[in-house]
Amino acid sequence: MLKILAEKLREAFASVLPVTLIVLVLSFTPLVDFTARELIVFAVSAVLLVVGIGLFNLGADLAMTPMGEHVGSGLTKSRKVLLLLSVCFMMGVLITVAEPDLSVLADQVKNAVEPMLLIVTVGIGVGLFLLLAIVKIVWKKDLSTIIIFFYMVLFMFGMLMLTFGKAQFVPLAFDSGGVTTGPITVPFIMALGVGVAGAIGGKNANENSFGLIALCSIGPIIALMGLVLFSKGELTYRLVESSYSIDAFLGENFIPTVAGVAKEVLIALGLIIVFFLALQFVALKISRAKIAQMSFGICYTFVGLVIFLTAVKVGFMPIGFELGCALAKIPRLLVVSGFVIGMVVVLAEPAVHVLNKQVEEITGGLVTKRSMLVALSVGVGISIGLSMLRIFYGFPLVYYLIPGYFISLGLSFFVPKLYTAIAFDSGGVASGPLTSSFILPLAIGACSVIHDGGDSILSYAFGIVAMVAMTPLITIQVLGFKAIASKKIKNRLMMRRIQDADDEQIIDFV
Repeated sequence: MLKILAEKLREAFASVLPVTLIVLVLSFTPLVDFTARELIVFAVSAVLLVVGIGLFNLGADLAMTPMGEHVGSGLTKSRKVLLLLSVCFMMGVLITVAEPDLSVLADQVKNAVEPMLLIVTVGIGVGLFLLLAIVKIVWKKDLSTIIIFFYMVLFMFGMLMLTFGKAQFVPLAFDSGGVTTGPITVPFIMALGVGVAGAIGGKNANENSFGLIALCSIGPIIALMGLVLFSKGELTYRLVESSYSIDAFLGENFIPTVAGVAKEVLIALGLIIVFFLALQFVALKISRAKIAQMSFGICYTFVGLVIFLTAVKVGFMPIGFELGCALAKIPRLLVVSGFVIGMVVVLAEPAVHVLNKQVEEITGGLVTKRSMLVALSVGVGISIGLSMLRIFYGFPLVYYLIPGYFISLGLSFFVPKLYTAIAFDSGGVASGPLTSSFILPLAIGACSVIHDGGDSILSYAFGIVAMVAMTPLITIQVLGFKAIASKKIKNRLMMRRIQDADDEQIIDFV
């Protein structure tokens, strides 16, 4: 076990090191003026981040992934479809309500929307679309068709929001779709899909196991748009800069901060455990040895997430905000820095490693972890750079989203469906806790300097999580298109060599 943990910590160190070095290097330039206390807190937070990611990844392997697979396969094999759908809906709602990522986002817009109302609305959206995702697997429906239909519905809702003067909430709605698929939700939902698809079988079982994250990212957007459209009164946003200060989380506030994070994670894991144990007694009947192994995994997951989220909240969120304020004074540097930081931040997202491992296993090594990481890194880097450009010029998010989703949906007609499903899942996974707790504060800081604050932050800074969720859809499908094109070219060259060879060479070849 210690050997596996050491390997996980090495992987986490390699993931966190780039973004840490970038921030530290910038701190030694005249561009940024961090205090010694801020740098020390950030450095300690980076170390804790490594420990948190390592423990979380180990816990996900031991507990979260097996639990999801057992729930999916066990309920599917029992042929109790109604029970399967009911459980999936409830799990989708409850896990999302307790997802730490969503709490981070809700806390940053509490001056505009009541946090609990936002969280519950988003949870219902995830529950309904997780149910839809399971229906898709059970009845073997085409993912691309479903996604295209619901994205058309999304843009219709977006146009209604523009018509009724609530355009400033479009970025927040799209951001909610990205943050809901966080470190607790992703391992369980992805494994659930693998379990259900594996139990049903068929030649497209691998392809059907993907797509749950993609659909669960759509539900919150539609739900939150509906909430805003039907809400009465004026919704406004006010920036509270003190909430992005390191001093707000240290001293007397440190223990309450850690306790708050621990409570959120405990609730999230507790809901999964209670449901799983209930299903264990009713339908699953898993061996005691396997349950004991999962128990250790849950402990690792809990400790890892508490450490990770505390480090992000205490060290990375305030530094991200200050970094954005400083870089905003030089717009070109803001865009370039956004691209570079985006490329390395995605490496530190814990759920990304869970996805990459599953993709490599499901595709039999055809899509490697390395190629997935490169595609995600480039995609997220481009999205952050473009978002910084949007903050500077101050134009609506839909100028990016409409062509971006048009390209990504168009590519789905030219690449294998497996790549489309992986790509749309990757978009939700890439926008994890570090995005909402480091990249979003960076954008808010930049926007507070370039614009006048208030609703302009809601219009131009928010939406960056949506961009992070969108660009991997394009880059990974391009990766799939490249792989298929290369395979066809190799086959064509092989056939040409065989056709050009004489009879003696053919006999020797055989």
